[in-house]
Amino acid sequence: MSATLLEVTRAYHEQVERLERTIVEEYLQNEPTCNRDRLHQSHRVRSMIDQISATTYKLIEIYQDDDNARKDEIAALECQMDNEHNLFYDLLKEIREYHRRHRVVDHATDEIEPMLEVIYFSGEEGSGRYLDLHQLYNDYINSKFGEPVEYSAYLEVFPQAHRKIPRKLKLTRQYKEYLSKLLEYLIGFFQRTEPLQDLETIFSKVKTELEENNNGHDPSRHTAIDLDDYSTVEELIEAGPERLKEGLAALGLKTGGTILERAERLFLTKNTPLKNLDKKHFLKGEQEIALMEAKMEKLCDLLHKTIVRTKENVEKKQALTYREMEVERSEDDEVQADTESDDDEQKIYNNPLKLPMGWDGKPIPYWLYKLHGLGQEFKCEICGNQSYRGRRAYERHFKEWRHQHGMRCLGIPNTKNFNEITSIEEAKQLWDRIQERQEVNKWRPDLEEEYEDQEGNIYSKKTYTDLQRQGLI
Repeated sequence: MSATLLEVTRAYHEQVERLERTIVEEYLQNEPTCNRDRLHQSHRVRSMIDQISATTYKLIEIYQDDDNARKDEIAALECQMDNEHNLFYDLLKEIREYHRRHRVVDHATDEIEPMLEVIYFSGEEGSGRYLDLHQLYNDYINSKFGEPVEYSAYLEVFPQAHRKIPRKLKLTRQYKEYLSKLLEYLIGFFQRTEPLQDLETIFSKVKTELEENNNGHDPSRHTAIDLDDYSTVEELIEAGPERLKEGLAALGLKTGGTILERAERLFLTKNTPLKNLDKKHFLKGEQEIALMEAKMEKLCDLLHKTIVRTKENVEKKQALTYREMEVERSEDDEVQADTESDDDEQKIYNNPLKLPMGWDGKPIPYWLYKLHGLGQEFKCEICGNQSYRGRRAYERHFKEWRHQHGMRCLGIPNTKNFNEITSIEEAKQLWDRIQERQEVNKWRPDLEEEYEDQEGNIYSKKTYTDLQRQGLI
């Protein structure tokens, strides 16, 4: 391109069109196979959309033509139209000079590679599949407004917890800091996992709805004082300073001042909707907290599936040992590494025997398949008819979380006595026999406890008690 303003405008339009075409090709040709691929694709598209927006703003500035540069350039071209040959060669000379000073790039084949920032997730977040609210959970249970609950229970109640917190505790600095941290984390997580969503538009709608809803205060709170019973401010003063304070606090209005100022402020709400009142009558801190709570609640609605998935993952981990969690994490990493491999490596191998795949993505050798006994299939009814290939995997599963959870559902302890038991009926029968054996070996004081009389005769507890009642001993 040359240095003329019209050529710059044309180049900007070309760049916008190329970016739009690249976005379409991204969605049509590169279908994501896992969550990580979907995230990278969304961030690439987000980067290209940002480039389109930046280029569009530059075009708007050119078309606004505040300095009349575009108008002057068009006028100069119109004046030189009488001498078309000289104009043509002047422009040709300018274009050649530009390309002599700059490297020639074939834009038809040039691919757009947007500059992407590294997407960071903690180990607990699992590449954006789960939330990591442990720090906020600790802040919640150690605060005055929180409750001593388990982490899994906190994941279920935290989106609606602010509805149960008293207004007095909401105005504290501790609650405001907790709410700010929670909102900041949810915004950051949402931007990392859903980069194509427009948070500014979402929050502007939330703010508008909050303002329309009587400045964020529930209309049902008007019941603190029935203003229909009062026709003047003087009559309202007779209600007393405490009732006036309660009525103002229920509406989110300032509660300070003399009793006359309180009555006047409350009497304003009789014929004037709260949304039409001057903002100076409202508590600033409460309006800010109400807006933060509304934003947090909206984000929780958008992340509802992620919250449910996080709760299920936490409950699942409670039944796993540390070693099992490490094995599961390494398996997840291997799956993600396989999906990130190149298309050339994802070949379909001829596998008529349906052998399992090895670490390199190829079928394992047949001798290794026979050595580990992978041809044997074991099913466990306690695990929900789960199949296990090979003796080693079958024996190992008795100590894994799935089998332990199934045994807990049956009300049977998962001890060594139940190894090799995969049928629910057999497990129940064995547990009944074990309980019967325990009853036989149980200490029975009525039959086995012995008593001796003064003559040295030995009796059981039951016989001794009967003879003693009859007065024979």
